[in-house]
Amino acid sequence: MTPVPAPIVAGIGGFFDAVGQFFTQLADISWGPLLLGMLCFGTYLSIRSRAFYHVLRAAYPAERIEFKRIWGAYIAAYGFNNVVPARGGDVIKLFLTKTSVPDSTYSAIGAAFFVEIGFDATMGLFILIFAFTQGVFPKPPDFSKLQAFDLSFFASHPRFLLFLLTVLAIAGLVGFALLSTRVRAFWAKVRQGLTIIFDRRRYFREVWLVQFGGWCFRFAAFWFLLDAFHIGGSVKNVLLVLGVNAVAAVVPFTPGGAGVQQAFLVKVFAGVASGATVAAYSVGQQIAIAIFSLAIGFFALATIFKFRSFKAVLAAGREHRESERQASARTAGGGLQ
Repeated sequence: MTPVPAPIVAGIGGFFDAVGQFFTQLADISWGPLLLGMLCFGTYLSIRSRAFYHVLRAAYPAERIEFKRIWGAYIAAYGFNNVVPARGGDVIKLFLTKTSVPDSTYSAIGAAFFVEIGFDATMGLFILIFAFTQGVFPKPPDFSKLQAFDLSFFASHPRFLLFLLTVLAIAGLVGFALLSTRVRAFWAKVRQGLTIIFDRRRYFREVWLVQFGGWCFRFAAFWFLLDAFHIGGSVKNVLLVLGVNAVAAVVPFTPGGAGVQQAFLVKVFAGVASGATVAAYSVGQQIAIAIFSLAIGFFALATIFKFRSFKAVLAAGREHRESERQASARTAGGGLQ
């Protein structure tokens, strides 16, 4: 049996040590700032969901779309993404949004997800430039030296990483080939989901500026969280945290990018507070956000969509997808007769 590489073992051990530090220092948390942070974070998610709602309205202007259902789909997906790896919550978001927009298609709804990337990319670039110029943020060549088990795994297995990227590329090509017979209709639906970006003024007004408003609440949320765990809220510290989040988003193989965030935050704030305090914060903010987002996500599922569990949503999504395939096959068969 091949032994597990030392960096991965250290990364996993460091993560659970940080979890232990969090529970050890639970009594020292300032609950007022923590609650304010969660309130700001919930507001951030709600504003982001409003921008997504505007994207869907532009794609389907003739349809009646209820904002509360789009909010519920967005919140539920975010909550699920914080407890499962590889952004599994996006499957929930796709299904719930599809069933909330009359006469919509999975292709158009899926394409609409990517409209948010415009703001994330522009703001993320600014944040990363700032983070890398502060002298405390790890440089890309040093990422593999951090005790982050997901980064360490791929750094220790470059052949596997190359294999994984190749498999994903081939899967994309195969998927495109399977759709080639209907590629024109497929791209028409994709373009429909991206409708709002072709109207630059409307996109800037209804998406970019709305997302920026949400980002301000996210900024405030992390400021309060830094205060709650006694790291200290400041513009620099918040931007460093957001820089860590930006890097973690690129490696979505653990729920919420847990390993990456914990390792980066310990490195970034090593000279700001004691090691125990930084370790507690590095996982404490993730635990707080995960519990909060999962709770309101489940609330949205139960009250808006009448599902009792995330598992029930996934099962309903598979059934809905299968019924659509059968209906499409019957339509195609009828056309050939």
